[in-house]
Amino acid sequence: MTSPCDAPVDFTVLDAVSLLAIAMGGSANPQARSGVPRRPVVTSASVAGAWRSTDGGVRLRLRADGTYAGEVTGRRRPVRGTYRIDGESLLLRDDTGLQTAVTVYEGELEMAGHRLRPAG
Repeated sequence: MTSPCDAPVDFTVLDAVSLLAIAMGGSANPQARSGVPRRPVVTSASVAGAWRSTDGGVRLRLRADGTYAGEVTGRRRPVRGTYRIDGESLLLRDDTGLQTAVTVYEGELEMAGHRLRPAG
């Protein structure tokens, strides 16, 4: 029978960076990740183009100059305005002042409950 005192002891010496990283919930190795994939930062070049929902009810054209135009089924007039990139998302602002957040996923956009894919 072994007692708690007989358990093997690891005498690894950690430097200040390693201790701080552990305390902050990270890793001392900046290349190591916590298993959560990081999405790339969005650029106007990566989102510019035509997008549409699978049912065709939402169509959106994002231009590299920061403007957009689109159509939504049930809305009388087309939507248009500007967009601003914020890390891994977009914020659309139409000409009436309405703002819509858009999350960018790998190959898709999600806005107001709609998934948009490249129209092509």
